[in-house]
Amino acid sequence: MSDILHRVGIIAPTKDVYDALTTIDGLAGWWTEDTTGDVDGVIQFRFASAGGDGFDMKVLEKSPELIRWEVVGGPDEWIGTEVSFTLSRADQFTIVLFKQAGWREQVEFMYHCSTKWATFLMSLKQYVETGKGEPAPNDVLVSNWH
Repeated sequence: MSDILHRVGIIAPTKDVYDALTTIDGLAGWWTEDTTGDVDGVIQFRFASAGGDGFDMKVLEKSPELIRWEVVGGPDEWIGTEVSFTLSRADQFTIVLFKQAGWREQVEFMYHCSTKWATFLMSLKQYVETGKGEPAPNDVLVSNWH
């Protein structure tokens, strides 16, 4: 099993970062504008650049220190992986430790997804710090997988 790991510091109160990770409007502000669902159940994330395909995330845990989702819909490589955001404070920063755990193998798509997660985490930082992120469809084009 393999994991995607990232760390980003956001100059904002932890509550602001938490809200960006646990509300439909917050998630739509940094990941994809086409975000729907139940923030206590299953959240649907769709991407126009992928023909409307995307991911369904079942919320497993939602606390001020940890948000965890299980991927229950999407590409085969994602199904069963777990996405988590661990939040802590360091000086003026809220530190986000991101993990997508449980990839069955290190396929090329995993490399792509790692880069995309990095761009979206920078969008999260921008969204929380300035009020405007770069969610899909306005995200950085990394390759033909979008």
